[in-house]
Amino acid sequence: MNRIHAVPMKHVNIQDGFISRAQRLMRESVIPYQWRALNDSVPGAEKSYCIQNLKIAAGKIKGERGGMVFQDSDLAKWIEAAAYLLQSERDAQLEAHCDEIIDLMAQGQMEDGYFNTYFQLVEPQRRFKDLRDCHELYCCGHFIEAAVAYYEATGKRKLLEIMERMVALIAREFGPGEGQRRGYPGHQEIELALVKLYRTTGKKEYLDLAQFFIDERGREPYYFDLERQQLPNDHFPLNSEFGRAYFQAHLPVRQQQEVVGHSVRAMYMLCGMADVALETGDATLYQACRRLWASTVQKRMYITGAIGSTAYGEAFTFDYHLPNDTIYGETCAAIGLCFFASRMLQFGANREYADILERALYNGVLSGISLDGERFFYVNPLEVWPQETREVHDFKEVKPQRQPWFGCACCPPNLARFISSLGQYAYGYDAHNLYIHLYIGGTLDVTLGDGTLAALRVDSTLPYGGQISIEIRSPGHYGLALRVPGWCQEYTVCVNGEAVKAPVEDGYLYLHRDWMKGDKVTLVLALEPVRMYANAAVHHDAGLVAVQYGPMVYCAEEADNGKDLHNLVLPSGAAIYAEYCENCLGGVMTLKTEGLRREGADDALYTTQPPRFIPQEIRLIPYFAWANRGEGEMRVWLQEK
Repeated sequence: MNRIHAVPMKHVNIQDGFISRAQRLMRESVIPYQWRALNDSVPGAEKSYCIQNLKIAAGKIKGERGGMVFQDSDLAKWIEAAAYLLQSERDAQLEAHCDEIIDLMAQGQMEDGYFNTYFQLVEPQRRFKDLRDCHELYCCGHFIEAAVAYYEATGKRKLLEIMERMVALIAREFGPGEGQRRGYPGHQEIELALVKLYRTTGKKEYLDLAQFFIDERGREPYYFDLERQQLPNDHFPLNSEFGRAYFQAHLPVRQQQEVVGHSVRAMYMLCGMADVALETGDATLYQACRRLWASTVQKRMYITGAIGSTAYGEAFTFDYHLPNDTIYGETCAAIGLCFFASRMLQFGANREYADILERALYNGVLSGISLDGERFFYVNPLEVWPQETREVHDFKEVKPQRQPWFGCACCPPNLARFISSLGQYAYGYDAHNLYIHLYIGGTLDVTLGDGTLAALRVDSTLPYGGQISIEIRSPGHYGLALRVPGWCQEYTVCVNGEAVKAPVEDGYLYLHRDWMKGDKVTLVLALEPVRMYANAAVHHDAGLVAVQYGPMVYCAEEADNGKDLHNLVLPSGAAIYAEYCENCLGGVMTLKTEGLRREGADDALYTTQPPRFIPQEIRLIPYFAWANRGEGEMRVWLQEK
């Protein structure tokens, strides 16, 4: 295995028209808004209780704990997001907010290292006795990730030490030794977090604990059944109904053949498996990751990179079952897919992983947040009829408008931490090569495995243009590996103005040479609107067509095309034109074509008369930007004639 390391955030400075705008939104709007939400000071939004719970646990105020059993995790993800912003630009007020939270955590942590506001304040007798339902290890994992990010941003160790004490307690409770319990989390997360803690501290016991949780999952006797025998009641009775596959515990992880169950849990589990495989060289874990990756992206993923096709269990269903209107498509699941893709890229440069990372980022992830940063989608449908979402119970999870907050608010802070940390997903390096996975503009410098300093400036017009310019800022002999996206059918590459031919392997074009400071590489990727068709096994997309432009999936909205979008028809021979609209949705590339609208021959419910078709211009916008102009219908897949 030729391991490719991600270039750390501290070595990347994003300066990109599109992504920089998203990151500015995090700094200027999203993080301050979420701070108010965590403090329950957003009028009309559901209460978070997070800061209130923390103050109660620290003895600062009296009251009853509120929110979900896993409510603490929202706070952890917010700290992590803030830490990523602090890595790129120090902010005294933001740092003070984080320090305030960390001080409260230190005051609330129990003498033995335990920290979880639910079990400290509500059910202390149930501590570590309900791993299936109660998310203790999940919450701990998110705080570990926050601690690592905050330490890397500020050098402050207080949160890191708090979490190391908590992990030491967990390691005493769980493991293969005498007197220990052979348990594992109901909601995976701590596995990948422990590997991050291992990489930061160098303490192998953290890697060993992560591997234990992964190896133990799905073994007999089934741990969650043993738990149930000792508990008087279930926190989430439906979890028993969902069965073992819901938790990806139906088989040991190396024996699993298909991705199943709760989609976010599945992605976090796969991230942990990949991390452990990367650190230990475990080929059996890697092969399981490959197999479950293929199951996900080849048979159970939407064109937007969304995953999880049913609200029942927020879960995968079966191969090619991809309904567009009752889809769950949780924002956290698309983010989890990005996490998984980025880890698979570390096993070796392969375009299929970066293509999915890009697809999910620009579509299934960014759709989860409004353009002003103050409204959020939990569910990301590909087809919406607002009246149906209001009046039909089957659609109750689908919202035609983003929400200001949620009682279960996992998605908003997850969005914030992912978008704020995008620098660490764009580039990779090994002993002799620097890899560009995502064409996000900015500067970077990293020392390769052989000691060579590679420093670049990247300018990119993506996602709406295909011009990429790379300036070499330090001399050295190494390979520059450029991804040729799967959506690109034609490209040219020049070095210092001269066209070159270079080998392409697994979708990456390799330029090996002695680079001089000032050398310039120009890559031009052909962008044009293309029609996309689903596999014939996908029942819900039969006879339908979607449109993509570069990495962006497009949709039709009522605001541009009128009501009854199901009657729009895109003729197979109609030309589709791209037109940048500066004043539309903050500035987006729109697509236009001459289409048709189907009309009934008369008012009869059923008739022998065929419909008639009248000309209508069809206008499409990027999917991520829908629902920013008021309530209305939306469709990704259109009829084709």
